[in-house]
Amino acid sequence: MRDFAGLFAALDETNKTNEKVSILKDYFTSVSDSEKIHTLALFTGRKPKRQINSTLVKQWAMEMANIPQWLFEESYQVVGDLGETIALLLPETKGSHEKDLAEWIAEINSLGSLTEEERKVWLVESWGSMTRQERFVFNKILTGSFRIGVSQSLIIKALAEISGLEAATLTHRIMGNWSPDTFSFHDLIQEQDPSDDLSRPYPFCLAYAIQETSDKQKSAGEIEAELGDPEEWQAEWKWDGIRAQAIHREGKIFIWSRGEELATEKFPELHAFLYELPSGTVLDGEAICFIDGHPMPFNVLQTRIGRKNLSKKILADNPMAFIAYDCLEFAGDDIRSMPLAHRRSMLERLYDLSNHKEIFRLSPVVKFSTWEDLYNLRLQSRENFAEGFMLKRLNSIYQTGRKRGDWWKWKVDPLSVDAVMIYAQKGHGRRADLYTDYTFAVWDGDKLVPFAKAYSGLTDKEIKQVDYFIKRNTLEKFGPVRTVKPELVFEIGFEGINKSSRHKSGVALRFPRILRWRQDKKIEDADTIDVLRAMLGD
Repeated sequence: MRDFAGLFAALDETNKTNEKVSILKDYFTSVSDSEKIHTLALFTGRKPKRQINSTLVKQWAMEMANIPQWLFEESYQVVGDLGETIALLLPETKGSHEKDLAEWIAEINSLGSLTEEERKVWLVESWGSMTRQERFVFNKILTGSFRIGVSQSLIIKALAEISGLEAATLTHRIMGNWSPDTFSFHDLIQEQDPSDDLSRPYPFCLAYAIQETSDKQKSAGEIEAELGDPEEWQAEWKWDGIRAQAIHREGKIFIWSRGEELATEKFPELHAFLYELPSGTVLDGEAICFIDGHPMPFNVLQTRIGRKNLSKKILADNPMAFIAYDCLEFAGDDIRSMPLAHRRSMLERLYDLSNHKEIFRLSPVVKFSTWEDLYNLRLQSRENFAEGFMLKRLNSIYQTGRKRGDWWKWKVDPLSVDAVMIYAQKGHGRRADLYTDYTFAVWDGDKLVPFAKAYSGLTDKEIKQVDYFIKRNTLEKFGPVRTVKPELVFEIGFEGINKSSRHKSGVALRFPRILRWRQDKKIEDADTIDVLRAMLGD
């Protein structure tokens, strides 16, 4: 754990890409293969199962630190992170254990067979054998809250440089359903891929946004200047579902989400078309609810996500379809290096042979002659149940991850309203001492009704200014939440809006975020609930 805790601290102390890669390389070349693969598992979201709930962890920490609950809770609100709070409050030790990361994770995984009292003894003894930094990282792993500010691409870059393998090869090998108990570091870096895992998906090809720094979209002329001849491009609607790969290999089917979640059983309606596909087929597309001949908003799909049991009513009310827009594997051959035009022809061939076209749908290619034509069509995105366009160069290969140049997403301008901030809460991590999570309200008659929460969109300078205002204009405290004097107005952007019986406002927003701080407006200039209701389109 000592080496891993040191890695965590070193990565947290720099925001320079090359330094992070160098730190990762030094670490991977100095620890055992077992620690390497467990580190990779953690960094790619494969955390051990939580064996002790947070309530018990807090209770035992208070007992070991000999402090009352009120003091612990006050400290927690200031620090903003449970693992760090406990690490700071426990009596400091020099650390005496010799276990590495792999050994600690093995012990965590074995806790399920212990009684509650045995788990307590183990945890207290474990804390007593660690330094403060080791405890902090250990607590993050134990409570299932482990995250680190380093992208998977940097980890792959470091591993590629020390192994001599291509980054794309390593990225593909760590996709899918593996664990450090069954997949070794040797398996990862040997020349020939030994895996016979039929379920393994390919790394997703991701698109850059046409406009990333502002919600003000570019004109058709600016698009033409940047992308060139429209005849070199294919345009498709950008659907608002779950990005997924649909796989059929040797009589077995698999559906993987972009987040590397195996979701085969969550979408039983898709099984029929998948079994019908020829063996050795992998499609990229969107799993989406499809009713009355058109895709439904994402909130309809949300009624299914996270449910362990899909009732007949849910399946009937929210039927699924798969909108396919790429073919990655055909007849068992990886065709990602073929140009898009060729892959599209393979996809169309599979679609023509399908007997399940109500489930297996082909993402239509949008015809256009000029960028001005496409710009005008883009304004009709919401009427077509889409978020905008995907633009793909016809000769582009299917790349690994996000590469600038060949795939772009050209989304419509967000919907927006001007709203008043009424509640605030402190953030987490480096912003744990700043109020960064806000609740916004609009007018309903002479009352302000909360309708959305947002925490992104402001600059660091603006966050500090807003934090200064909140700390001097707090009206009430409810645990970590502060009621704030209604004075600040912000423009809130969002991708979609739907009715909601669970919210006091009666509406739920899709991806709300702060577009700008309207320092030019007073609270009476904020929008009303009627403006939001009008956006529902009823």
